[in-house]
Amino acid sequence: MSSKDWIEKDYYATLGVQKSASSDEVKKSYRKLARESHPDHNPGDPQAEERFKAVSEAYAILGDEAKRREYDEMRSLFGSGAFRRNARGAGGPPFDASDLFGGGAAGGDRRFGGGGPGFQDLFSSIFSGGGAAGGPSRARGPAKGRDIETEVALDFGDAVHGVTLPLTLRAPGVCDTCDGSGAKPGTRPVTCPVCHGAGVTTRNQGSFSFSEPCRTCQGVGTVVEEKCPECHGTGGVTKTRTLKVRFPAGVADGQRIRLAGRGEPGERGGPAGDLFVHVKVRPDELFGRTGDDLTLTVPITFPEAVLGTDLRVPTLDGTVTLRVPPGTPSGRVLRARGKGVTRRNGQPGDLLVTLDVVVPARVSDEARAALEAFAEQSPPAAREHLDARVRRFS
Repeated sequence: MSSKDWIEKDYYATLGVQKSASSDEVKKSYRKLARESHPDHNPGDPQAEERFKAVSEAYAILGDEAKRREYDEMRSLFGSGAFRRNARGAGGPPFDASDLFGGGAAGGDRRFGGGGPGFQDLFSSIFSGGGAAGGPSRARGPAKGRDIETEVALDFGDAVHGVTLPLTLRAPGVCDTCDGSGAKPGTRPVTCPVCHGAGVTTRNQGSFSFSEPCRTCQGVGTVVEEKCPECHGTGGVTKTRTLKVRFPAGVADGQRIRLAGRGEPGERGGPAGDLFVHVKVRPDELFGRTGDDLTLTVPITFPEAVLGTDLRVPTLDGTVTLRVPPGTPSGRVLRARGKGVTRRNGQPGDLLVTLDVVVPARVSDEARAALEAFAEQSPPAAREHLDARVRRFS
């Protein structure tokens, strides 16, 4: 529950007891009300459920001696109007809220700030927009510019090796006429006459003091009396600009690169937003990619698979020779170490070569005769486990 709940909610009334009620009376009343409003006894009744929550919240405070004491002290303070500006007791001097937070004379009541952070922490969440109790409000300053996004398509090889490319954008940028100040050349923004440069204004409402961004200067603290004719006081204009963007080696498809401070400029000299570049990598006609490894499928003939061969294959940087051992099945993967994508730690991935044994659709008579002779001399395929299952259905 919030500090505001302690001020606005009357937990004694919720439990139906007097402020002077004893702990046993508070407990007895809570048990009675909780039993009557319990959701198990009132299925489908949202009002009963709310009553149950309310009495439980009230008992969580009044059933705890320490919390009850703080609750009573806080409501006593606010109920007496102690926090109204210049509030006076009967014939007494003006009340200073700083006395509650260690700002009064030594020897003050330790329950209110001299004896620990309890009340100071509680009240600081109410006054001055959540800032430190008694602390001054600060100007927000010129707002940061918005982030912008764009998309760049890279060739496969450039994404693997890294590349620097010019990037042309049509987007808001800093006004060259006023250098982003928003003021007419020869003039400059002046201190806001309403907030006097603080960027915030404060108003009192009863026991509370509220701070909010100054509406005259929009929280900046300054106003432009004579606006720049080019940007009309905003400090930014839409224009075409060209940036050089470095795409690191190994950048992947779908990756997003952030360029800090290259987005839209902030109003009237505020910090610029960021530029996010979405990378699209064009597919390569030969190579694929899995993480930091490149992939390549290479067809081989049946004799090469049976007898083995030395296979020369391309890489992105040249060629490499791989040894295909005799009896290589289709689908086997050979690894060329260090021929993949350079990792962030500087170590490259590998090139994974998948062998695809090609079976010709047609063969000559001589080839057929040779294959038949080969089949007569070759051991049969190991299909005993399959043949056993087939015989069960024969």
